[in-house]
Amino acid sequence: MSVFTAAAIQMRSGMDPEKNAKAFEALVREAAGKGAIYVQSPEMTGAVVRDAEARRTAFTTQDRDIIAAAAGRLARELGIFLHVGSTAILRADGKLANRALVFSPEGTAVAVYDKIHMFDVDLDNGESWRESTAYEPGTEAVVAELPFARLGLAICYDLRFPHLFRAEALAGADVLTVPAAFTRQTGQAHWHVLLRARAIENGAFVIAAGQGGLHEDGRETFGHSLIIDPWGTIIAEAEHDEPGVIVAEIDTALSAAARKKIPNLKNARDFEAPSAVRPDASLRGAAS
Repeated sequence: MSVFTAAAIQMRSGMDPEKNAKAFEALVREAAGKGAIYVQSPEMTGAVVRDAEARRTAFTTQDRDIIAAAAGRLARELGIFLHVGSTAILRADGKLANRALVFSPEGTAVAVYDKIHMFDVDLDNGESWRESTAYEPGTEAVVAELPFARLGLAICYDLRFPHLFRAEALAGADVLTVPAAFTRQTGQAHWHVLLRARAIENGAFVIAAGQGGLHEDGRETFGHSLIIDPWGTIIAEAEHDEPGVIVAEIDTALSAAARKKIPNLKNARDFEAPSAVRPDASLRGAAS
């Protein structure tokens, strides 16, 4: 099966995981009611918490996490693939991971991805973020093999690193995922154009569920969850920052068709990088 209905749920997660789990469940049920067999939630579904002390009380191990438990139960009950865009998970070493989890209709986690790129930035409006002080970055790209698609996993700031998506596309991913909690400032400037670019340059669908609005911890996120086809056309959008659900039909044959029309994945060539960047470096397809 190459045709399926996908949904992205847009949330405004607060600091209480139990309240967020209830909102998550309601939106997942709404998405399944609209025929979606793949449902994606945003980054930090479990809680959006900036304060370090509050984080320590809000998050726990994967086997005890309320969002992971709810996702497994809902996936099994509704017979869907449920992608928790991310939630904070306490690792065995005591560090936190910003972790995506994909659950099968059997209720089991069939893919796990820890966010690789940490959002360490200083913005013009005075916002300053140091994600690396709270989370341990992942080290492995992940492509999940679903019955109807190969799913490339990423989270939020990963969007700005196109080589990650290129690697997943070369590994066979025909749907790329970017659940996010994009800030309002960066979202207004870059959200649409970067997501469309990742779809176009890889000939892949992109599904990006977002957080939106003013959160309890004081941050503002952009919303505007998107589903984009391999030609870069937006086929579903939440044109606001309120909680809600968007759905679209995905036909992965369109990914193959786009890659046949513009075979840049095949046409990429090795070349030598400038020595000032990295001595003796050889890159493939970086300028595609």
